[in-house]
Amino acid sequence: MSEATTAPEQGPSIDKIKTLLGAKDDTSRFVGLALLKSVLDNTPELRSNEEVVVGLWESIPPKFLDRLIRTGSKHKAQDSSESSRRDSNDMLDLAVSVLHTFAALLPEHARQNAKLLGRIPQLVVCLLYCSNDTMRLALETLVSLVSQPSGAQIFTAVEDPSPLTEIASSQPLALDTLLYAWLNAMTAAADKTDLKSKIDRTIGNLVSSFKGTDAVTLLGFLANLLPRLEPEVLPFNPSWLPSLGRFIRDLVVSRPTAAGRAAFTNLSAALLEVYPLQAPQLLFAERGSKSDNPFSYLLINLILVDIRATLPTLLEQLNSPQYPETARRLASAFNVVSHFIGYLVRSMDSVGDSSLPWVISPDLLLKIRKAISETMSLTTEYLRDRWDASVAGAMGLHPEARVGTANTAAGSHFTLAWDSKSDNAADDPLILAAVRALAIWIREDDNNLLRKEAAGLSDMLLDLYQDGSQGNGSKLDFRRPVLVALEGIIVERKGREAFLDNGGWSALADDLLSILEASSTVSDEADAARGIEIVRVLLQIAEAERPGPREAWMDVVTRVAAWYVPEAKQSPVVEECQVAALQLVTALLANAHPGMQKRYVHSTSAVLGIASQLKKKTSGDKALEEALEDVQGTLSGLR
Repeated sequence: MSEATTAPEQGPSIDKIKTLLGAKDDTSRFVGLALLKSVLDNTPELRSNEEVVVGLWESIPPKFLDRLIRTGSKHKAQDSSESSRRDSNDMLDLAVSVLHTFAALLPEHARQNAKLLGRIPQLVVCLLYCSNDTMRLALETLVSLVSQPSGAQIFTAVEDPSPLTEIASSQPLALDTLLYAWLNAMTAAADKTDLKSKIDRTIGNLVSSFKGTDAVTLLGFLANLLPRLEPEVLPFNPSWLPSLGRFIRDLVVSRPTAAGRAAFTNLSAALLEVYPLQAPQLLFAERGSKSDNPFSYLLINLILVDIRATLPTLLEQLNSPQYPETARRLASAFNVVSHFIGYLVRSMDSVGDSSLPWVISPDLLLKIRKAISETMSLTTEYLRDRWDASVAGAMGLHPEARVGTANTAAGSHFTLAWDSKSDNAADDPLILAAVRALAIWIREDDNNLLRKEAAGLSDMLLDLYQDGSQGNGSKLDFRRPVLVALEGIIVERKGREAFLDNGGWSALADDLLSILEASSTVSDEADAARGIEIVRVLLQIAEAERPGPREAWMDVVTRVAAWYVPEAKQSPVVEECQVAALQLVTALLANAHPGMQKRYVHSTSAVLGIASQLKKKTSGDKALEEALEDVQGTLSGLR
């Protein structure tokens, strides 16, 4: 009975709306548009009928929508009579509201049609003349439309996006519009130089519009945008960088809120990543500063406090909705600390170099060193707990006991092995950032206690390393940070024991040999650089072992002796890796027992032949030539 009643009421109203919209006079069209909006708002079953929605959309003349928006914006701008202003408000509000409705209701194929996307330029222009409610609807519509590559291209073709930059400080959706538009346009842009110029100019205008505010939303927007821009569209050394540095400094010294801390931490990390030459000068350098607490000290101290305050309760938040944002902030914090340590080391090594001014005074340096060490000690505890929860269950626990799930029919609870429902530890960028920061600190800082603590992570570090070497599907590559960490760990006897007990020699040696053998046909500089770092670690192990290298290690000698030397000239990094492999073999043979040396006499001769071939290839590189002469001299004395 109700269906029979509803159908006749709907049919005529839709036909009537289409008739009004098809009329030649704008008054009838306006009435039809108002009826259409009312019907769609009050008839849920109609909104879900794609065929009817598409038919109604096709009945609206697109030029009429443009005229309503244009006329409404113009009349409002002229600020004419009250009656005229009301009419212009009604025109603008109705047109934007209708576009917002259809952007939400139309099926995907219809949303990509030029009839809808072609309204983007008018929506941008009208933003300065809308009421707050209509402005929100216009921005939501723009965000929806520019989330498609075709819509993003139309948006980036708009000559004057200034309405968005002018309202951005009070309307975060304006920043969302720019973010989605640029990222989607980047994938399909034919002229990336033009897009790069527009991004540079628009960010400069945004920076100007945010002056006098805390700029938290702007910093958050740029922290999301800049690391995701391709090099072809990333502005090079932009003029707005110093202004961003001032925004960050103002936030740091103003007792920031949680949102403010997240914004300056994430943006600092982003700037250090995409502008590695300019950003350290903005964030760490103190040129002519007379302050007792220079900005770099305040920044790093605040970040370290945040890490120490958050890590103790982080494990229990793994499956909470807040974890992704918290983990992102902490990952950024660790990355900033890594860059700061690197800048500090370079500053110490380049005293007197004006391009690397001294960061902080010696007394503050001692305080910051203590704070970093305390933070890294806490980080070591967290990494141990997270890895045990994810993989081990408990340190030393038998693999058969490492079972369980965090979610059962009885509800969620902690079992022997539990982890994030969505990502495991090896896929968490926070773990990579924490390992990287810990690694560089234990290598550069002479802290034996911390190195002993880090030795307890050897099983985790080597598991992460082998995941990368074996291509086990992890999203992240931990191999380089792990090698840096191992350099610091194996300085201590306990660290060397932990490294060997967890299969460290075979893991690294196998990777080195695969890199060396592949270099016969392929010159991969990234792999070669890793090979050099592997040798740096294994050499320390080989030279510290008493009474000499273990029998299993000598497999490196036989496999290097069988290596085929490529004839073609290769990049310096690849050739340095090849020479480093010979240096490792030389150290193994030189430290071996005389009886073992005799057993490997044929391999020794083969390695000498390889050294001679490499010496011809590396002619002109004095450092490599000297290294090969040492190899030849040492090995010749063993035969």
